[in-house]
Amino acid sequence: MRPGTTRFGGLALAVAATLLAGDAEAGPLRKIRKRSNLTVSVTQQSFGKTQAGQEISEWTLTNGSGVEVRVINFGALVTSVRTPDREGKLGEITLGFDNFAGWEKNPPYFGVTAGRFCNRIAGGKFTIDGVEYKLATNNGPNHLHGGIVGFNKRVWTPAGTKQSSDAASVAFKYQSKDGEEGYPGNLDVLVTYTLTDADELRIDYEAKTDKATHVNLTNHAYWNLAGRGSGDVLGHEITINADRYLPVDDTAIPTGELAPVKNTPMDLTKPQKIGAKIKEVVGGGGGYDHCYALNRTDADKGKLVLAARVHEPKSGRMLEITTTEPGVQFYTGNFLDGTPDNAGNKQHWGFCLETQHFPDAPNKPEFKSTLLKPGETFRSSTVHVFSVK
Repeated sequence: MRPGTTRFGGLALAVAATLLAGDAEAGPLRKIRKRSNLTVSVTQQSFGKTQAGQEISEWTLTNGSGVEVRVINFGALVTSVRTPDREGKLGEITLGFDNFAGWEKNPPYFGVTAGRFCNRIAGGKFTIDGVEYKLATNNGPNHLHGGIVGFNKRVWTPAGTKQSSDAASVAFKYQSKDGEEGYPGNLDVLVTYTLTDADELRIDYEAKTDKATHVNLTNHAYWNLAGRGSGDVLGHEITINADRYLPVDDTAIPTGELAPVKNTPMDLTKPQKIGAKIKEVVGGGGGYDHCYALNRTDADKGKLVLAARVHEPKSGRMLEITTTEPGVQFYTGNFLDGTPDNAGNKQHWGFCLETQHFPDAPNKPEFKSTLLKPGETFRSSTVHVFSVK
C-alpha cells in the first residue's frame, strides 16, 4: 500500500514506502469502518438460465470489512465488486448488467475470463511446428479474446469452494476441445477467485494441454472507482509501472516494437489523470487501448510485480494490481456507446487493466512465447488490492 492509505480491515495500517519514484504525496490515514467479527465467507445462489436452458449460479465472496465479490460460472466472469469509499459507504465499482440476459450477450466482455488467447492474433492464424492453424476472426481481420465463442461464452464447471478465517475462494474448470475456435489441443483450464481478509482479490489461472497450443488468459473487468453509473473515469489518477509500450497498426495489432513511453502521451510512470493526454493517444480508437511492457527483471520471473495503481479522488478508493504477467492492456472503454448492449455505459465510463502476455505473440518471435506444450503447466496470478486514501 501507499503512504496514507488504509485497507478496510484495519490490520495493515502501517505506512508503506512509495512503490514508484515520483508518486504523489498521499493524504492522511483514514480508518474506513470497524472490522466486523465475521470471517471471509462464500455463498452460492441461483443466477438464471442460458438460452439453451443450462442453470447458472452466482458465488458471493465477502470479507469482514464489507468487500464483496460476485462471480458466475458462465464465462467464469465477475458480475460485481463492491468496496467502501473513504466514508465507509459501499459502492459497486465494476460495470455490468442487471440481469443474466445481458451477461449472456455481453459484447463489451464485462468481467469475463478471456481465452483461449486474450487480446488479438493477427489475421486469425499462427503456425506451430510447420502447421498453420486458422482461427475464428471476430475483430475485423483478426482474432480477439478467443474467437466467436470464446471462454467468455462457455458454461464452466464449478470446481469447489474453500473458506478459512482469512480467505475464501471459488474455482471453475473448463475443457476447451481440440479444434475449438481453430485452436489445436484439448486444453484443461482452472480459474480460481480468492478474496482475502486483507482486501485482496486474487485470480489464479492454470492450464494443461495434450498438444502444443497458445494460451493467454486474463480477466476483462471494467472499473469505475467512483461507482457504476457515476460518469466517465477521466478524473481517475493512474500510474502504470512500465517504461515501454507496444505501438499498434491500424487494426490494433502490435508492430513488434517495444517503444519508450518517455515524452509521449503513453507515459503513465507518474500519477496523472486518465483524461490528461487521452486525446493525444494514437491508435487506440479514441483513447488508450495498448499493452504496456511491465518493468520486471529476470529475477522477477514467476513473482508478483506492480502493474498499475489507480486513485479516484472524490471517493478516495484505490485499486492496486500486481501480476506475474509481463504486460497489462490499458483500455479506457473507447467503444462503449450508451446502448443496452453496453448496459447504458458511455465512452470512458470504465477502464480495464488486463494483465497478460503480449498481443499477437504467436506471430511475433521477438515477444515472450505463449506456447504451451504437453507436460507443461501454464500458471498466472493477478492480485487486486482495494484501499482508500
